[in-house]
Amino acid sequence: MKAYYLVRNGAADKAFELRGLPDLKPKAGEVLILSEAFGLNFADVMARMGLYQDAPPLPAVLGYENVGRISAVGEGVATLKVGQRVVALTRFGGYAQAAIADARATMPIPEDMDAGVATALATQYATAWYAAEEVVRLHEGDRVLIHAAAGGVGVALTQMAKRHGAIVLGTAGSDEKLKFLKEQGVDYPINYRKVDFAKEITRLGFDKKLDVVYDPIGGSSFKKGFKLLNAGGRLVGYGASSMTEAKGNIFKTIGVATGFGFWSPIELLTSSKSMLGINMLRIADNNPEILGRCIKKVVELTESGELKPVVGKTFQHHQLAEAHEYLASRQSIGKVVVLW
Repeated sequence: MKAYYLVRNGAADKAFELRGLPDLKPKAGEVLILSEAFGLNFADVMARMGLYQDAPPLPAVLGYENVGRISAVGEGVATLKVGQRVVALTRFGGYAQAAIADARATMPIPEDMDAGVATALATQYATAWYAAEEVVRLHEGDRVLIHAAAGGVGVALTQMAKRHGAIVLGTAGSDEKLKFLKEQGVDYPINYRKVDFAKEITRLGFDKKLDVVYDPIGGSSFKKGFKLLNAGGRLVGYGASSMTEAKGNIFKTIGVATGFGFWSPIELLTSSKSMLGINMLRIADNNPEILGRCIKKVVELTESGELKPVVGKTFQHHQLAEAHEYLASRQSIGKVVVLW
């Protein structure tokens, strides 16, 4: 068995090496999966660049999700069996031909489910479900702003918001992506490269009228989004992708950090607004039952056709560096998938 190890931070074509993988044996409550595919997430790009504090020390095998078949189960695993085709959150270790996963974060999938579609479920769709169905409860007519709406989590959030009859505003960085957002049901697509999104939202008549803002970007967009909220509004942060643009420039890094703003609980109380943070790795480590039920639900709704993950591009495993650069370039739409 082999795996792609991150051996140095920096350019993707120099960052990874294909190496032999030590024999893996599942511990109690774990399963061993023989992989057919894994997905990329923007956190992988940040880890490659040395910007992700949760990444393991080098050399390390990245990857949060794996699709394949169970080849062994650990002690106490009663709900899964050898031979089942599954999708799982791997908590790193996903860029490998074999990966260990917590049984509680592993879910059987149909034999005919596309591997790329399945990779979107363990991380991106589970994150979106937690953000749109558990942390926040959406209602018909809610005005929802989704940043990076053409990305994997953004697509999932859009589909979930429209399930509830919400009015969706979505940001993206190209006209091609805006067309895609329209097709996905976004009511007000906004090209953030051409206009200041906050000014455009004000022009559209939604200033201080938004009910929920979903933000994986961080920095100044976080502060701008908070100002657009109505009383009772909630800002949900689940990333800081703007840090990649500041890599290597201390002044830009400080600018991104200070761009978040400095907040007092008194301000939240008096304005009746909320800030919520989501880190699914923390959920996986400390409350995996939450993660398990999120994955279970999105698998069920994908099987029924109510949710429709979008696979933007598929790469072969030897194209891992190319896949990384593609995701980092912000050209991607939906899920980026790597096949063995």
